[in-house]
Amino acid sequence: MSKNKTAKFAELKVLPNVYEYPYRSLKSGEVFPHKGHWGSEVFGNENPIVLELGCGKGEYTVGLAERFPDKNFVGIDIKGNRIWTGAKDAFNKGLKNAFFLRTEIELLAHFFERGEVDEIWITFPDPQMKKVHKRLTSVDFLKLYRSLAKEEGKVHLKTDSPFLYTYTKAVVLENGLTLLSDIVDVHEEGGARGPLQEIRTYYENQWIGRGLTIKYLSFALNEKVDGAVEPDVEIEFDTYRSFGRNYSSLAASEKIGTEIKP
Repeated sequence: MSKNKTAKFAELKVLPNVYEYPYRSLKSGEVFPHKGHWGSEVFGNENPIVLELGCGKGEYTVGLAERFPDKNFVGIDIKGNRIWTGAKDAFNKGLKNAFFLRTEIELLAHFFERGEVDEIWITFPDPQMKKVHKRLTSVDFLKLYRSLAKEEGKVHLKTDSPFLYTYTKAVVLENGLTLLSDIVDVHEEGGARGPLQEIRTYYENQWIGRGLTIKYLSFALNEKVDGAVEPDVEIEFDTYRSFGRNYSSLAASEKIGTEIKP
């Protein structure tokens, strides 16, 4: 581990807006003490709780917390060196409604009770084109979210991936879930401005710089999720991938190595 990463991991342990409970911690018997009491014990209020799953550097967790002081936000990711960026930013800005949880998304039920979560944001996840069970909008994950959400809970998906956008919409329509919003190009010129357009993640800026459109879906986590099934559809794979973080800006601008085989 580099010295920079070591320093970040050390600081995570003392930042007051970070909880660290990776699988090995839970396996060893640790129990998260605030399950079911995030409002009263963590945030000190009973405002709605919003999760950002796979939050990375926490751009949405911090950006939404700044814009909506009447809601509480929890950024969740297992990558400590990334989560440090958002946690440090929120701490420096004095945001009392933004916390971060370092753990695996599959373990959410260890941290939240049924009815404790109001909304879930999923921002630019890996589309997992070959692994249905790993897609964050798969039926299995939706059932997990449903087990934690209020009756009126909802999911927001923001993605560059035509594959994941098409797949998620198919899940929603196949199972009769309520589709609340469907935008095929968030940044279309002349469109209404707001947090959806103004808050941009690291990957979003990368995709926009490569001329890709950003898509958005939101849908309700109603009772129909409980009996949901995977859609039987064939979806064309994406033909591009993310640049590594060590690529030069010149390489990115020339789109070197963007094409991949499915």
